[in-house]
Amino acid sequence: MSLPALQSPVWQKLASGSLARLRTQNLGIQLMAKRLQGSNASMTAKAAEIHAFFSKWERVLQAEIQQFTTV
Repeated sequence: MSLPALQSPVWQKLASGSLARLRTQNLGIQLMAKRLQGSNASMTAKAAEIHAFFSKWERVLQAEIQQFTTV
């Protein structure tokens, strides 16, 4: 599955708390989810950061990307 575009609503959903509900063993995602929960950054900034992370690690995060349709 390919990564959705930055304009996709899935990134806003993930930024608003769904990232923490992904089933993952990836420590980077877990740490980012915790950090973003307490962040005062805008939803747009959070969504952009999550998109950048998944863009960088897309090859190894296929199981998590497949969960985007259920979050």
